[in-house]
Amino acid sequence: MASERPLFIPVIVGTVRQGRMSLPVARLVAGELARRPGVETEMIDIASLPLPVDDAGEAIKDAGFAARMTRADGLVIVSPEYNHSHSGLLKHVLDSCLKEYVHKPAGIVGVSAGPFGGARGIQALLPVLRELGLAAIFWDVYFANVQTLFDAAGTLKDRSYLPRIEKFLKELVWMARTLRYGREHVALE
Repeated sequence: MASERPLFIPVIVGTVRQGRMSLPVARLVAGELARRPGVETEMIDIASLPLPVDDAGEAIKDAGFAARMTRADGLVIVSPEYNHSHSGLLKHVLDSCLKEYVHKPAGIVGVSAGPFGGARGIQALLPVLRELGLAAIFWDVYFANVQTLFDAAGTLKDRSYLPRIEKFLKELVWMARTLRYGREHVALE
């Protein structure tokens, strides 16, 4: 596998709010992902995407975002929970692409100021991923009471999250390799 081109698995920061605690979580996950051999990653902050809000779907497609989704072998979506769901702007961004996602895995990292770690937001996002053609992996990571988990510099204080992230990333990378092989070698009949 050393000669195989690296997997590209970007980490999407799924909110635009000021003071968002999703940012240190996304940085942590992207850092852990970047340490994996044979994997390239980058953070995609939806706050930096120039998508209009006066239309939707592929009509607002950003060429740069679409190119990264085309290149991607899988996705990590860091999604805060807002009122038992995911961010509306995250859905707006995800909906701007379609064919770029088909047969690619996605893992969701939930973020919440409360005790459930974004579990309800993850549940609301799963049917969206399926409709977009993404294959949701079966491990999630939940950052409950996120405001207590990082110090002022953005360093994780609770190291018990690292084995959970490791398990999540192992599954995501396996799925990314497997589905890339399938996309490239197995005809859809």
